Amino acid sequence: MVFYIVISIGLVFDVVAILRVLLRPHRQPASRIAWVATIILLPFVGALAYWLLGEVNIGRNRIIKIQKIQDNLPNFSNMLSQYSLEQPAIASQNFNHIFKLGKSISRFDPVANKTAKLLPDSEQMINSLVADIDTATDHVHLLFYIWQPDSSGLLVLAALKRAAKRGVKCRLMVDSIGSTELINSSHWAQLAQQGILAGEILPIGNLIRKIIRSRIDLRNHRKLVIIDDSITYCGSQNCANAAVEGEPDSLIWVDVMLRIEGPVARQNQYLFASDWMICTGEDISDLLHLPLQISADNPARLTAQVIGTGPTDRHSAMSQMFVALITSSRKNITITTPYFIPNAAIQSALQAAAYRGVKTTMIFPAKNDSWVLQCASHSYYEELLNAGVRIFEYTAGLLHAKTLTIDGEFAMIGSANLDRRSFDLNYENNLLIYDPELVAELTQTQNQYISSSDVIDKMSVAKWPASRKILYNAVAMLGPLL
Repeated sequence: MVFYIVISIGLVFDVVAILRVLLRPHRQPASRIAWVATIILLPFVGALAYWLLGEVNIGRNRIIKIQKIQDNLPNFSNMLSQYSLEQPAIASQNFNHIFKLGKSISRFDPVANKTAKLLPDSEQMINSLVADIDTATDHVHLLFYIWQPDSSGLLVLAALKRAAKRGVKCRLMVDSIGSTELINSSHWAQLAQQGILAGEILPIGNLIRKIIRSRIDLRNHRKLVIIDDSITYCGSQNCANAAVEGEPDSLIWVDVMLRIEGPVARQNQYLFASDWMICTGEDISDLLHLPLQISADNPARLTAQVIGTGPTDRHSAMSQMFVALITSSRKNITITTPYFIPNAAIQSALQAAAYRGVKTTMIFPAKNDSWVLQCASHSYYEELLNAGVRIFEYTAGLLHAKTLTIDGEFAMIGSANLDRRSFDLNYENNLLIYDPELVAELTQTQNQYISSSDVIDKMSVAKWPASRKILYNAVAMLGPLL
């Protein structure tokens, strides 16, 4: 009798889960099929997995809080008009539609900025960041998914301590999972005593309560730096050493960051302020009402626009942006990403670009920090190669840079990978850039990656044994379960 009761309860649980899968909005048919099949093939276990990992749920109370904060933030476009900022002069009209799509996501206009500097490695980025913190006069705002208490992380903390001591308002945020080591260290406990305000984003807290209320693996993957409302950084690098202690040289992280001076810093300030107020409860929206300090020195150099996405923002926004960028290419497009698990739209767009004669180049790390993700990535190689896409695997480290360049004119750089986690689960920040000079510099960096890469061609993929292909395709089948 007890056996039949347990079976009946399990059956009801599975049926409810299947109905939830079918009724849940914003889910692709492949994802629905994968989850229904999982629930049927793994009774109760499949349903439990769906409740834990199947829905992009960050919690009702948090969604209400986010919406309330964002509704009260000032309109950045109105501020541009009020202070008569120079509107960006775009020499080419080929990318206006990209900026329009960007504005539909984050409500920011493209703005003209004075200076930009590409920081192509970890050491240059950390040194530049420390130098900027040491000259800050009003505030320093930092947000990193990973902040390690290693030599690089401690260098930045020391600079923050110096800045706080001379009266600069220092605020830092880190992701609860990505920066666990720092949060559990003595350095974190001492920040308040040193005058540094710190926030832990998306804390786990009570694990059972967290699992019941929301999905535990929704993370803030952003990398944000705003100094004195005029300097900002954007890119792929975390606040940590490039080399992880105990790991081989092949896993030295290779990143790229962009340092910009100009009004685009205020756009990143919006993202930071929104995250900070949700995270800590401190209202810093007054910073967004201040007049923008625009220097009259030097003509505006580049047009830039911030793109911020996340699970509480418009569904598929980052995926739509990648598709729009790929389909905008006319001569060439080069993409670097450490994690490549595309949806059908992006895979099709890449193939179509190559078929229509666009020189389409993908650069991935030869060795990744996740063998599961790497297996899934390899399952997409054959289709890309058959379409004419060039594939390179970087061998001089773990290529972590997330870059995209188009036709020598346009680029995107930021925190988002070409995978479903960045599309649907993580909070990300990217930067759209129109500037042939800077894009040429970024293209040169991409070419340096290619020079340190192995070519992956159709012949080498054809030589993969059947067992390897089965493994790759089996792992890739898990993608829609996100």
